[in-house]
Amino acid sequence: MAYSGKFRPTNIAKYAGDHTAIKYRSLWERQAMAWLDKNPDVISWNSEEVVIPYRCATDNRMHRYFMDLKVTLKNGKTYLIEIKPKHETIEPKIKTKKTKAYLNEVMKYMKNTSKWNTASEYAKDRGWEFQIWTQDTLKALGIKILK
Repeated sequence: MAYSGKFRPTNIAKYAGDHTAIKYRSLWERQAMAWLDKNPDVISWNSEEVVIPYRCATDNRMHRYFMDLKVTLKNGKTYLIEIKPKHETIEPKIKTKKTKAYLNEVMKYMKNTSKWNTASEYAKDRGWEFQIWTQDTLKALGIKILK
C-alpha cells in the first residue's frame, strides 16, 4: 500500500477544502475517495484537512495527526476516518525474542493508538464519530480493494 498520488474529484462542490491539492497515500485511500465523491449519501468530505494535536506514547512529545478523511452524510452524521490495514489495528502479540522488526511493530502500534485515542476524543467533543476503516470495512462498503 505504498502507492500515492493526486486525486481529482468529479463532484468538486462536495469537497470541503482545496480540491486541487487532494493527495492519497495508498490505493485504498484513492478508492475510498472515489467512492465518497460518487456516493449520493455524502454531503461533504475532505482529506488531511483536519489536523489533531496529540501526545505520542513513544516519546511523550506533541505531534500532529492529519486525518485521512472527514465525511459528513445526509443523515447529519460526521465521521473522522483513518484507513489502515487490519493487521496494523491489532496489538502485537508479546514475543520473547525482541527483534528490531518486533520492536518497530510495537512502536508503530503505540503511536497509532495514541493518535486514535486522541482522534476519538476530538470527534466525540464535536458530536462526530471516529472510525478506522480496514480492508474489511472497504469491502463491506462495496469499495474495490486494489493492491
